[in-house]
Amino acid sequence: QVQPVQSGGGLVQPGGSLRLSCAASGIIFSFYNMAWYRQAPGKQRELVAHITSDGTTTYTDFVKDRFTISRDNAKNTVYLQMNSLKPEDTAVYYCRAGRFSTGYWGQGTQVTVSS
Repeated sequence: QVQPVQSGGGLVQPGGSLRLSCAASGIIFSFYNMAWYRQAPGKQRELVAHITSDGTTTYTDFVKDRFTISRDNAKNTVYLQMNSLKPEDTAVYYCRAGRFSTGYWGQGTQVTVSS
């Protein structure tokens, strides 16, 4: 079974930075669109950033100019660089590999932004 494996995350002060990684084996990684989602307590899971198989990126408004999604197909890994973090960015972050109707979720990683 394919399960992307996430790493990174943790506790950071407001204004700080973190980088999340998500390594997906067992699939032809370069064929898949990759995305990061997040879910805060009591809220629905929401899309944060998306990168297509050919490297086109999109971001939701609340992370534009602060977060950067990137991929390294040689390492089967997608990254989320998060800068200028705010307390409202606190959530569990999930990566997802998607292609047509097939999708695989990472296990989730906690990001807490607090002083």
